[in-house]
Amino acid sequence: MGSARHFIRGAALALLALVAIGATAPKASAADGPLRIGYSDWPGWVAWQVAIDKGWFKESGVDVDFEWFDYSASMDAFGAGKIDAVTVTNGDTLVMGSGGSKGVMIMLTDYSNGNDMIIGKPGLKKLTDLKGKKVGLESGLVEHLLLLNGLKKAGMTDADVEIVNVKTNDTPQVLSDDAISAVGAWQPVAGQAMKGVPGAKPLYTSADQPGLIYDVVTVSPTSFAGRKDDWAKVMKVWDKVVAFITDPKTQPDAVKIMAARSGVPPEEYVRYLKGTKLLSLAEGAKVFKDADGFGSLYGSTRNADDFNVKAGVYKESQDVKSYIDPSLAGAK
Repeated sequence: MGSARHFIRGAALALLALVAIGATAPKASAADGPLRIGYSDWPGWVAWQVAIDKGWFKESGVDVDFEWFDYSASMDAFGAGKIDAVTVTNGDTLVMGSGGSKGVMIMLTDYSNGNDMIIGKPGLKKLTDLKGKKVGLESGLVEHLLLLNGLKKAGMTDADVEIVNVKTNDTPQVLSDDAISAVGAWQPVAGQAMKGVPGAKPLYTSADQPGLIYDVVTVSPTSFAGRKDDWAKVMKVWDKVVAFITDPKTQPDAVKIMAARSGVPPEEYVRYLKGTKLLSLAEGAKVFKDADGFGSLYGSTRNADDFNVKAGVYKESQDVKSYIDPSLAGAK
């Protein structure tokens, strides 16, 4: 698995790219053509590969064309109108919109459930042990958000640590630096960092704050409005995917499919899958409620918006509601 995703994984760069190409709202696909969906290397999105390989979309009477991208490239493609929908985090949906590429979140695929983590060197047991120490992570990206969330819960702020801006892919080497006490990374990079420094361990992970990072299917408003029935069929296939992956009898087959798409051994992929909480449509519907807190897509996205502004990803807060359409999610 590469450094594919996440909120705002590569978001600042992606935003610059969207602006540079003069991105506009993506166009709808032809009424009789395939729905074009961009996906990338994160378990909650690679899960779609099961439906692709099994032919479930054809069985459901919907024509789709899934296109594989590096994460930032998928955002660029959406901004350029080359695809109708893209798998991104809720926070990155706002980032794309701020660059001129408005999208609506119509369904949830999962939330990060441990794959994102703050890793401390041997001897460090909790986040409070980082007081006055240096933490290496990519400023403005998801591990930055995760650290701030953890520090707040521990009664600390970012002023209590020194953040060293480091590319996520470089964190395994950086953790070996005597001057650095911890790093922020997501799997598989996080695992590489811990393997390189025996005794290093997670001090805080996304499993400690469920719903901090939601992964979604974001669709262009024109495609969603023009082909709502087709998007409803796509969403119904998702329930079949989740059931297949979570059933102990069929999970080995699912893992083989997902691991092959990601280019890693199945036994390794199982670990990544455990750090991702896949959400059925019914589970996702419960999150499509307008409330505060991380149990709500609205509340989580407002938190992402606040973070994006404070981190300088974009300048002004946005209307979160305009980015969410619960009409097909079954929310009550």
